[in-house]
Amino acid sequence: MPATTQPSTPEVLLQVTGTGLNWPTPPVFTSQEDERLHLKRRLAAGFRIFAMHGFDAGIAGHISARDPILTDHFWVNPLGLHFSRIKVSDLVLIDHDGRIVQGKHPVNAAAFSIHSRIHCARPDVVAAAHSHSRYGTAFASLGRPLPPITQEACAFYGDHAVMQAYGGIASELSEGDLIAQSLGQGKAVICRSHAHFTVGHSVDEAVFWFLRMERAFEQYLLACAVGSPVEIDAATAAATARQVGSHRAGWFAMQPLMDKVIAEQPELLD
Repeated sequence: MPATTQPSTPEVLLQVTGTGLNWPTPPVFTSQEDERLHLKRRLAAGFRIFAMHGFDAGIAGHISARDPILTDHFWVNPLGLHFSRIKVSDLVLIDHDGRIVQGKHPVNAAAFSIHSRIHCARPDVVAAAHSHSRYGTAFASLGRPLPPITQEACAFYGDHAVMQAYGGIASELSEGDLIAQSLGQGKAVICRSHAHFTVGHSVDEAVFWFLRMERAFEQYLLACAVGSPVEIDAATAAATARQVGSHRAGWFAMQPLMDKVIAEQPELLD
C-alpha cells in the first residue's frame, strides 16, 4: 500500500492561556546604544504611520519616547516638520526641564508640557502618542468613556480615563500634570474637547493603541448614527481586554505595519 502523508500541524503562536493570549516577546538588546537606535527608528516610523492615517492636523500631535540611556529625557518630533517627512536625524532629545539636548529644531510647547509630565508620573511608560484625529476629537466632545461595543473597544475596557477639564492649548505644565493625573495607571486618557492620548511600554504599543482607539471611536460614532449599539457585558468585556489589551498584544499587533513602512520608506532611517 502506498504510504500516507499525515497533514502537518500549523504552528500556533497565539495560544490561549488562563490570563489571555500568549503573545510573542519584544526584542531584547545587548547594548543601550542598540536599544536607543531601535527606539528612534520605530519613533520615526510611528510618525510616518500617523501621516498615513491622516493624523497630521497642522502642527498638532506628537509622539514621545523615553531615552533608554538618559531616562529623564525623551525623543519627540520637531515643531513644524510634516510627519511624513520625519527621519531619525530629525528627532529632538529633550529633558524633563525643557532643555533641548540634541536636535536642530524647536519643539511644540504642548509636547513638552504634556509628555514630560506623563513620563515623570509614569516610569513604566516608554512612549506616549497624541494627535487631533477626526474621530478622536469628535468622541472627546462627548466627555464620556469608550463603551465596550466591539472587540477593539474592549482593549480599553477598565484601562482608560476621561479628563473633563478643558483650558485651551495645553502649553503650561499644570495642564500636563492634569492629563498625567487623569491618565493614572491606564493605557489611555480621553481629554474632553481635545483628543485622546495613549501610552505603552514601547513606541510600537503606544502608536498601536492610538490607532486602535481611533478605530473604536469611529465604530461607536457610526453605530450611533444608524441605531443604538449594544454594549458587551462586563465579564466578557473584561475577559476580552485580557486577551487583546496587554502590552505584548499592543506591541505585536503593530509589527506588520511598522515593518511595511520601514521597508517602503527606508529614508526614514537616516
